[in-house]
Amino acid sequence: MPKISVIVPCFNEEAVLPELFVRLGAVAATWNADYEIICVDDGSHDRTWEILKTQNARDPRWRCLCFARNFGHQTAVSAGLHFSGGEAVVVIDADLQDPPEEISRLLAKWREGFEVVFATRKQRRDPLPKKILAWGFYRLLEKMTPLPMARDAGDFCLLDKKVVAVMNSLPERSRYLRGLRTWCGFRQTSVEFDRADRAAGVPQYTFKKSFKLAMDGLFSFSAMPLRMATYLGLWVSALAFFGALFTFAQKIFSSQFARIGLEPGAGFPTIVISILLLGGVQLICLGILGEYIGRIYEEVKGRPLWILRDSAGITPAEKK
Repeated sequence: MPKISVIVPCFNEEAVLPELFVRLGAVAATWNADYEIICVDDGSHDRTWEILKTQNARDPRWRCLCFARNFGHQTAVSAGLHFSGGEAVVVIDADLQDPPEEISRLLAKWREGFEVVFATRKQRRDPLPKKILAWGFYRLLEKMTPLPMARDAGDFCLLDKKVVAVMNSLPERSRYLRGLRTWCGFRQTSVEFDRADRAAGVPQYTFKKSFKLAMDGLFSFSAMPLRMATYLGLWVSALAFFGALFTFAQKIFSSQFARIGLEPGAGFPTIVISILLLGGVQLICLGILGEYIGRIYEEVKGRPLWILRDSAGITPAEKK
């Protein structure tokens, strides 16, 4: 019988954990398979870790990790992948917006032979600005990367152990797992589902965190921003060149231009606008370069992705 691993990243989720235990446990009992559920406490400030340890004492199949501080959602999932031992590994958030009952559909696709099964949302129940930004980001990422990025697919997915082994071997630190699972290849498919409202508590994924994740996805899988900076510089240079020709012609044929209302001016507004335009373009290009250089800086330091403060149900040999 294959073993199923479920990874649940948690951050300040004490309000929703009791319902998660009930629903996910009931669903797991229907799989007719051995399973483990790995909950990763990403440096919570509430009673999340105490509740997780109690659940592990009640049912050892619930294995738990606790970070020394908040390392981020993608790192928490990466830690879960590292410690998972199942033939198939499911990633699901603790807030129950991704219904645990849908895992059976992911497993059905896996048994058909697919090695990556990601869940795509039929519709988003988010505020309108977030819907617009998410819609635009997924389509921009799809256009700017050479990979077939799935639209409207979050972290809720199933990965075969072969895919997990590849992802665990990747050393990068600015991890965008939705892109990494696509980059790995293998046979991939999707299932559609209706995303529910948060079961309890307050959302932990702020706009700042979502924006950082979007930047990691864009700059980790595409060099197009660098090319766009080059194209922008070429266009601005061309515009400046034709502007210089136009100004030169105005000086020589001032009377002709005056008849059509384009007589030469004092020049100060033109100078100021040109300086501001070129300065803005330079700052944009420097910002794009800075995003890539900053990621190189994080990679070369070679620090560990996470630091464990405590664990429950994880053996010392697994921690090495």
